[in-house]
Amino acid sequence: MTAALISWGKGRRAAAAIGAVSLGLVTLSACEKPTALATVTVGSSTVTAEATPGCDGHGEDLSRKAVTACITKKGGKSLTVHPGEKVRVGVDPEVAKSGWIVIGAGPVMREPSKQTYRSFDADTLFMQQNPQTGQTTYSKDVTLQVAEIGKSEGPTTMWHFTLKQKD
Repeated sequence: MTAALISWGKGRRAAAAIGAVSLGLVTLSACEKPTALATVTVGSSTVTAEATPGCDGHGEDLSRKAVTACITKKGGKSLTVHPGEKVRVGVDPEVAKSGWIVIGAGPVMREPSKQTYRSFDADTLFMQQNPQTGQTTYSKDVTLQVAEIGKSEGPTTMWHFTLKQKD
């Protein structure tokens, strides 16, 4: 009787192990590579986001149509910024390897960065310059865009954040 119970226990453990391995393999086959993240920090507040829907080329350059749609998108996770504060932007190391830029109310960076982290004056991000008159104005809120740059110098992935200026 004891031998029968011992072999029954071994069979149940073996069946449970096979089931666990099978479930693990099914789970792994359903996994996709996680999307890269971008992070924005102002003071002690931090928000992190995955790529904006429709703005992830999965390593390939976005089409011209997709870039146009992504540039005009508004919103994303929101942060409040006081005048004179620093806005810190960070990206995954894989994004830094490709190079990335930040766009506020206007272009902010002259060249793509290969660093994982950059910091900007808030005033620069809210500043708009009229190309015809050269007059500078400041927006009350801005969609901060972070864009990974591909091999052909076009964006492959974009993230959007909303920055609201606090008086």
